Amino acid sequence: MGRRWWPGFVVLSAIWGSSFALIKVAVDAGVPPVWVAAWRCLLGASALWAVLAARRESAPRDLATWGHCALVALLLNAVPFVLVSYGETRVSSVLAGVVNATTPLFTLLFALVVVPGEARPGRRRIAGLALGFAGVLTLLGVWHGFGSASGTGVLAGGLACLAATCCYGAGFAYLRRHLSTRPHSAAALSAAQITCAAVELAVAAPVAAGVPRWPGAGAAAALLVLGALGTGIAYVLNLDLVRTAGTAVAAAVTYATPLWSTALGALLLAEPVGWNTLVGGLAVIAAVALTRQPPAAPGDGARAGRRGRRERQPVG
Repeated sequence: MGRRWWPGFVVLSAIWGSSFALIKVAVDAGVPPVWVAAWRCLLGASALWAVLAARRESAPRDLATWGHCALVALLLNAVPFVLVSYGETRVSSVLAGVVNATTPLFTLLFALVVVPGEARPGRRRIAGLALGFAGVLTLLGVWHGFGSASGTGVLAGGLACLAATCCYGAGFAYLRRHLSTRPHSAAALSAAQITCAAVELAVAAPVAAGVPRWPGAGAAAALLVLGALGTGIAYVLNLDLVRTAGTAVAAAVTYATPLWSTALGALLLAEPVGWNTLVGGLAVIAAVALTRQPPAAPGDGARAGRRGRRERQPVG
């Protein structure tokens, strides 16, 4: 395998890490959060259908798969994309990006509930969950209290971003149980999923926020990159990374994404990075590392192989 996967790893983590700064540009230009989510799904679906056409692949045709994709789209795209966009009207893209790193922790919690045969967490993973919770409290700066208007805004924005990661956790657990073993390619399933999300949001956005308006060239460019790259091409890059480096390396993108979101928010948007953001972010990343499954024992090779062939879906 060598190091052929490094370029894809860096590009993928940069795309997902930059999505929080791009969302911030859009909402600061006055784009309603529901339209930010709608545009990123509409543009992402267009990019994924173009990929299917270029690869001469077909989308799923059975209603059962589309039904599962519609529910996954609600949990992994429609609802969390709106929540993150709303959250960034009240908190920085730096904080939103670091909070997003808690996704694997919520994925573990929901997997324990809905995925048959999921291993019960040992003391190491329980400690990781506790550390992750402490990291989130540190990120939100709970010792300051939330009595002021600014404090209330930070709490509302932070909780919205946290609720988005909770949706991701539920969505990944559902996807693992109902879609991960289906014969379709990741590109085909992704195209179906994002198309369902685009339809859901295309219906909801005009009702919730009226007709869209031109937000200006900068915000429009941000939405184009956010949709076509972050919600479209990134899915294909993720699959390529899984194939060239394996699921363990692909999952490690979770560690790099907050680094990009913090750097871009601080350097390009001049957002402040407090000590609690750094400490809380490190605690969350350490918590994710603790909750990761340990390497499979020699006798578990067949099960590990089956897990490795499952196609991982991205967050971002």
